Amino acid sequence: MRVTHRRQALLATAIGTGLLLTGCAEDAGQGGDGKYTIGFVNGSNTEFHTCLQKSIELKAKELEVELYTANSTQDAGKELSNIEDMIARGIDAVIVQTVNVDALSADIAKAKAANVPIFLTSVLPGDMKDVLGASVVPLAEVGKMDAQQVGHDAQGKNVKIGIIAGAPGAASDVLVGGFKDNLPANATVVANQPGMFSPAKAQEVAENMIQAHPDLDYVFIANEEMAFGAVNAFKAAKADVKIVTNNGTERGVEAVKNGTFLATISNSAAVTGATALENTVRLLDGYKGIDKIARTRLVAVTKANADDAPAYCPK
Repeated sequence: MRVTHRRQALLATAIGTGLLLTGCAEDAGQGGDGKYTIGFVNGSNTEFHTCLQKSIELKAKELEVELYTANSTQDAGKELSNIEDMIARGIDAVIVQTVNVDALSADIAKAKAANVPIFLTSVLPGDMKDVLGASVVPLAEVGKMDAQQVGHDAQGKNVKIGIIAGAPGAASDVLVGGFKDNLPANATVVANQPGMFSPAKAQEVAENMIQAHPDLDYVFIANEEMAFGAVNAFKAAKADVKIVTNNGTERGVEAVKNGTFLATISNSAAVTGATALENTVRLLDGYKGIDKIARTRLVAVTKANADDAPAYCPK
């Protein structure tokens, strides 16, 4: 256990660093055999990222783990710097919600060199041998399930599809790939642009998309926040475009109920985050009864089952 002899350094450097410390550990609960200090490096400030962090913070309090958090704001260089800061504070492990899959190799190498285990959320590297574990959303499957919703609704008719992706180079690429690869033969993708996980940018993209393709039938949008931005553009253009998206937030589920969205794929950030923290602790303890990779359950939310959709964000 490394925490005990690092405690003074942690306390001495915590003030004025921009890192947030939450929780205070005396004993690690639910399988913990002592004190742990864990860092969480978040990737952005979308609703997913906010809910993910909230669930990690709540689980840290439950397990009596000291938790430091930082946000990389979609900047790969800042992500590596945040990990370096966490390591300097003597953490026992760092959980990372990466901004870019290409950044993972540098993140993993930095943690390995410092002998600090790294645990990942959302996406996986090609090689997991230097990773403690992961709590992930099977993003390719999310895209596949949205494609299936389009296929089911189109019922064999030839349809035109638009895609509003997130930020290139990270989870969005996997998500969009899963969607494109599983569209039926009668569906043609006529536009594919990044919305950068910004509702305002997604609205701008949607405005341009519907002008270029006024006969658009469906749009796949990488998350619900962007989808709500895009809806404004489609409504202004009086375009009858059906939207499939991803998250399963309370607002998103309500949008399915009222017909704003055709479907959304629920993948609870509350589950992903809580699992990440709990599995990090158990793996540090050497607990053998859990999988190295935990996958968040997916639910395709439509009008038929929207009342039973899982909670997305912890209360």
